[in-house]
Parts: sequence; structure tokens; C-alpha cells
Amino acid sequence: MPVKKDENGKRWVEMELILPGTPDQVWQAVATGPGVSAWFTRCHIEERVGGTVQFDFGPNGTSTGEVTAWQPPFRFGYVEREWSEGAPPCVTEITVTRRPDGKSVFCMVHSLATSTDEWDESLESFESGWPGFFEVLRLYLAHFAGSKAASFLVVASANSPQAVVWKRLTEALNLDAANFGDERTTDSPEKLTGTIMRVEQSAQERYILLRLTAPVQGIALIGTFGDDKAANASMTLYLYGDDVEQRSRSSESKWGEWLCETFKQPADQDGRYTP
Repeated sequence: MPVKKDENGKRWVEMELILPGTPDQVWQAVATGPGVSAWFTRCHIEERVGGTVQFDFGPNGTSTGEVTAWQPPFRFGYVEREWSEGAPPCVTEITVTRRPDGKSVFCMVHSLATSTDEWDESLESFESGWPGFFEVLRLYLAHFAGSKAASFLVVASANSPQAVVWKRLTEALNLDAANFGDERTTDSPEKLTGTIMRVEQSAQERYILLRLTAPVQGIALIGTFGDDKAANASMTLYLYGDDVEQRSRSSESKWGEWLCETFKQPADQDGRYTP
């Protein structure tokens, strides 16, 4: 959707979705450090106005903000003042509303106070980057809410078109031609077995969402993002249950090394990767 704007110089993007769970359950998932870490990225939140919010994006660095609104379980806000060099502060506002069917409405708004369109592309990228994680959030709330969780993100860059990187990634993981409901097991670097819950492909990004059943309960978000010149391949793994911290550390090392090795060399002129 296009960036919205008003006469006061505010520009924003807004996302709304229906989530399983009561406002209290959704709040724990979207406004606490352990909750956000269980479906998005490693996160720490000081649960008070003026508290610190910090997101750890692994190889992509960190982002820090300050809590500006704290009204459990319905309203949470924070501001990131240094999210991009020279940019105005980015304000994020989250509201949770109860529905009569036992579900909740989750609304997230990212806004900037600026009268120019210089940062519109960044706002649009915020909006387009969330859908895959929102699908993880839905699965987490439906099946794993409140479980002990550990997660990691690994990324590899490739000097090849996104379509080529996607083909290489899915074929190497036995996920090519995957459809909703398929049962698949990845071949390497470790066997992950689960059910395909979603497959998305667009000009900007492609991803597969896998609900894992072995060797541990979890969710895998596997995808690519880029253009017709270069792209990144990424793997985000969310594990739930006992001893997941140790298992996550071991898996992170394996997947990071595997991704880098897989895309170490660019594709040849026919779009093939050398093993």
C-alpha cells in the first residue's frame, strides 16, 4: 500500500491483522522481549515508558529505541531515533483490540514526521518486510504461545539474480516446487522435518514457512530478497521447548557455514551454481 500522509507532515504505513489469542496473549508476544524473540528476532524490552527496546538482527546489526507508550495489554509504542543516518525518528505504535470470537486485532503503524518523500521507500520496505514474520507470529500464537523459545538468523549474499538464488536455495534444501501442506525434510546441513505452511514469491522477496515437527518443534522461515542483480539468502529458525538455547547455538553455526559455502561462488552464465 502507498505511504499515507496528512497536512501536519506525518507520513506512515499501517498494517492490521487478526491473530489467535486474547489481548493478554497477543501482548506477551508483541510487547515483551521473550515474546518478540519467539517469532521475530532476538529482542530486549524494558517494560515501562522510557525503557530501552533493542532488536538484535544478527549479521545485520542491532537497532535501539525507547518505549514511548506502555498500556498493557492494549497499547505499546517506541521510537527509534538512529534507525538510518540522517533520517527523522521512526515511531512505532502497536494496538491490540479484543474481538468477541476470542481472537484479537493487531495493528502496527510506522510513522515519520517529515514533509518530504525522501524516506517513503524506507517506509514501504518496513511494510513489505513484515508479512513473513506476521505468519510466524500467527503460528506461534496458535501452537507455541508461552513456550520457551530460542531463535537465530543467518544470511548469505550472492552476486546473482534473486530468481537464481531462490532456485539454488530451494533445490539444495529439498524445498523446490513446495506447496501448502507438503511434508518435507531438508537435506543439509541438518535434517529438519515439517509441513509447508506458506509459500510466497514476489519481485522483492520469496519465502517458505515450515512448521517443524522433528528433530524439535519449531518454525523455519527460509527465503531470499533482492533484485535481478544480487540477492541475499536467509534462514530464520525458531525452536520451542526444553534445551532449545543449546540446540539453537549449534544449529546457527551449521546453517551459517552452509549458507556461506552454498553461495560462495556466483552462478555461471546459465544460472547454475558450482557445487
